[in-house]
Amino acid sequence: MSLDQKTIESLAEHLENAELQAQDVLKITDDYPDMDWKDAYDIQWEIRRRKESRGHRVAGLKMGLTSWAKMKQMGVETPIYAFLADYFGLPDGAEVKTDELIHPKVEAEVAVVTNKTLRGPGCHLADVMSAIDYVIPAVEIIDSRYRDFKFDLKSVIADNASSSRFVTGGCVKRIEDVDLKTLGVVMEKNGKVVEVGAGAAVLGHPAASVVMLANMLAERDEDIPAGTFIMTGGITAAVTVEKGDAVTVRYQDLGCVSMTFV
Repeated sequence: MSLDQKTIESLAEHLENAELQAQDVLKITDDYPDMDWKDAYDIQWEIRRRKESRGHRVAGLKMGLTSWAKMKQMGVETPIYAFLADYFGLPDGAEVKTDELIHPKVEAEVAVVTNKTLRGPGCHLADVMSAIDYVIPAVEIIDSRYRDFKFDLKSVIADNASSSRFVTGGCVKRIEDVDLKTLGVVMEKNGKVVEVGAGAAVLGHPAASVVMLANMLAERDEDIPAGTFIMTGGITAAVTVEKGDAVTVRYQDLGCVSMTFV
């Protein structure tokens, strides 16, 4: 099935309004069970167009479902991608307003910034490693707009992969000074360790996530421009947070990222 442009625009408005108003909705495949993968990304790109038309800029890109176990669980063979709007970004130590979100969860990630264009198909790990300028510790705050966090993959792609906020901080390091694969991470919630992990949790190597992103974007004749901020995917599982919680993520050799939910 291929949705017509009017339906794509209507669904994009529906999902973006849910995000902006912090009101949950039912997954869109309930009404459009035959929508395909292209439809899902078409809706996401229409949400992106809507934000840009109002003066927002795209602050970066992100990958989701970057765990092999999670992909198997969801019955897919590749991760998904989405965009990060400028107002999603928050500084280290930020107070995250819970009334702007529905049911937030936090994931520890590692982000990279590119120094040259990456284009698929045929993008390889060596291409990505040579194109990464530096590494930044980052925490993503995901917030599906779907009721009770219940959705299928096409619905979540359309919903911009549950993107809502992200916090960056810690130390910025050159790629040659960081072993992304063995990079250790510890997440604390209210002073208690709740998740631990290492970079290898992301497709065996976080740079492999960027490889997939470049090759997936090529299907829409898009590339990853130089200077792009990319969140490579969750190193840890997503942890539910609510008003009053404090989260700190400690990164091996990269410092900490902290936030409180108010």
